[in-house]
Order: sequence, then C-alpha cells, then structure tokens
Amino acid sequence: MRIGLLVVGHVDEASLGVAGDYPGLFGALLAAHDVELVEYDIGAGHLPDSTSECDGWLCSPSRSSVYDDLAWIADVEQFLRDVIATEHPYVGICFGHQLLARALGATVARYPDGWQVGAQTYELVQHLAWMDPPLTRATLIASHQDQVINLPDGAELLARAVNGNCRIAGFTLGERAWTLQAHPEFVAPLADHLLARRVELIGADKVAAARASLTAPLDRLTVGGWIARFFAMA
Repeated sequence: MRIGLLVVGHVDEASLGVAGDYPGLFGALLAAHDVELVEYDIGAGHLPDSTSECDGWLCSPSRSSVYDDLAWIADVEQFLRDVIATEHPYVGICFGHQLLARALGATVARYPDGWQVGAQTYELVQHLAWMDPPLTRATLIASHQDQVINLPDGAELLARAVNGNCRIAGFTLGERAWTLQAHPEFVAPLADHLLARRVELIGADKVAAARASLTAPLDRLTVGGWIARFFAMA
C-alpha cells in the first residue's frame, strides 16, 4: 500500500535526535506492515496534485494550530474535503484529527485547562473490523492544547479520554476516515525529551506528572496495526 503522509509539521529541532521526525516515527510505527509511506512536505509547498496519487492518506501532527493564519492550512483543508468526497481512506493524528474536523465545519479551540500531556488513557466507544486486536481502552501519549469541540456532520465518536479532559479524542466518518487526538507514533523517550524542554510553557507540576506517566505501557503498536489494517480494508 502506498500511503501519502501529509507532513504538516515537524518535531522540535532540539528533539530530532531522540527518534527522528514524523516520517521516521510513522515509518517505525508501521514497519511491521506492508505500508510504503510517500512523504509530502506541506510546509515546503508539496501538496499532492490528486487524491488518487496514493492508496490512502495519513496526516501528521503539527506544532501549529488549525486556526493559525497560515496559507497552507486552507489548501490542506480543501485537499481533505476532496479526499472525503472521493472516498479515499484517511487517518488523521493530532493536528490531522483537528484539521479534518475543522475542514468539515466543526469547531477547534484551546482547552480551558491547558495542555494535555503524557500517557493518557482513552475509552474506545466503537469497535470496528480493523480494530484487531480489539481494545476497550487504549493508552497513548498526548501532547496538545487545542481540542475538537463538536463532531462534524456525519461523524461518530470513536474515543474519549477517561479522565474527562478530552471529550472528542477520535471520530470516524463513514467507513473511509478516522482520527485520533493522541500520538501513537510517539515513543516515551521522545515525549520525555519534549516535556523536559517545555516546563515554562506547560507548567512544572503538569510536566512532572506527565513525565512520571510515561512508564505506563502504551498501546501504540496495536493502534499502528489498526492504521495499517484500516488502509488494507478500506
């Protein structure tokens, strides 16, 4: 499967030496599966010419917000609307989750309680064929201030944080698209390195709790399998 990776952001340059940038992170996540990632550096102006260039589409996280005044954001929003209209498979992670929601008319905004970071546990409220092995809960690394406030038309809730701090942590749109707020591509050493550099930004107490949480077992490889299986079945 040739899956187009829409690279809409990059790992903080100071942390690149820990586990690489998003193409490497997703490549490692999907290494056990028959997936060829085709990288599109959106910030460098490399938007796909057609939704048919690849068998499916995966949108990376970003340090930008989906409501930032950046010219490329509108271009990617339109591309995602075209992906949905042409029924090509799509998976959106973090920014990619928020961007699809916003592209389809939903609201994305800053969460009043600030950053959600560290290992977080999510309740899965749908159980679909590609979610094999199935989980009722998944623990993944989170790193975000913004959240999807309401589901776009036609979407169904997929995941929500068990602590109540992320009410829409994932959604499905028909059988061809799904999203997650959390980062299955993140490994604990990378998250720890990023957190250590963001104490002033996030707050010392929240960073300390998040770093301590990173000893929890993660379900990232299971979710990586879901991503590959979804593209194979879509």
